[in-house]
Amino acid sequence: MIKKLINTLVAFIAILAITVAPAAQACTRIVYEAGDSQIFTGRSMDWMEDVHSSLWAFPKGMERDGGIEPNSIAWVSKYGSIIASVYDIGSGDGINDQGLVANLLYLAESDYGGLEGKPALSVGAWAQYALDNYATVAEAVEALSAEPFRIVAPPLPNGSPAGVHLSLSDSTGDSAIFEYIDGELVIHHGREYDVMTNSPTYDQQIPINAYWQEIGGLTMLPGTNRAADRFARASYYLHAVPKFEDSRLAVSTAFSIMRNASVPLGITDSSQPNIATTIWRVIADQNSHTYYFESAISPNIFWVKMENLNLQQGGDSMKLDLESHPILAGEVSEMFEPAEPFDWLAPEAS
Repeated sequence: MIKKLINTLVAFIAILAITVAPAAQACTRIVYEAGDSQIFTGRSMDWMEDVHSSLWAFPKGMERDGGIEPNSIAWVSKYGSIIASVYDIGSGDGINDQGLVANLLYLAESDYGGLEGKPALSVGAWAQYALDNYATVAEAVEALSAEPFRIVAPPLPNGSPAGVHLSLSDSTGDSAIFEYIDGELVIHHGREYDVMTNSPTYDQQIPINAYWQEIGGLTMLPGTNRAADRFARASYYLHAVPKFEDSRLAVSTAFSIMRNASVPLGITDSSQPNIATTIWRVIADQNSHTYYFESAISPNIFWVKMENLNLQQGGDSMKLDLESHPILAGEVSEMFEPAEPFDWLAPEAS
């Protein structure tokens, strides 16, 4: 009884903290295990404005650096990837040819600390670094725990802070969440970390969600656009839906969960700047290596099969330009065109 009361109190305090939390933009991410051990990772991109996203195909063997002079980390990509860019200054979401998926979601509490004598990595390159270098979540956790770099996060092009946390998932359903809090890297690793939203920090989201799980989704679910409420809804539906073996039904199920956790088009609230419209959703099929994309202002879903692109060493960097919000449907790999990779987010030259 006492333990139950303490857990409820912890959840209440965490919920109260959300009401006075600093402004943060909204996004949601899930890892859905369908039938026949199929894994799908879905995410929504919620933001106060158009982030001018396009899809990019990057081959293995690319020479990369962290984009922060003069002491950037450097690497050569081991794996090819398809990513959704943000302002064409960062990889906000993507999948590599091993089925590893990376998602960057906003987190106002992010504090990356100083370089501490280590090489620098632009926050815009954080997800891409993982996609380029790791095949599984376990491999990424082991390597990133050693902190081979420190993150530098200049303001975004619209002036907003570039505070984000990173989630990774792989084709086995393994999952990890990486947050920098008070300058320290915090990692949550395990299949149970299959939902992520925004504020508060993940250690506070856990007791909030436990509170709603005790109430039960058939009794009541929180219905606002707040991050903790979206977390609770996504978590409930993720574990309530059937595990479809048919991949078409599985993709549709993942999209339906993401839509339930989305913010309707045009919704804004000047008194709640942490609420932002969902502008796109993606589902990554980590077994067939297919990347599905849905714009909030398009009537159709389109997708890219990685096997239809040349992601081998020596292949071209390719772009599917979505700047004009074209209406696309079906498999679109033939629409990618060669393009020079964008530069990572970096401080303005003094």
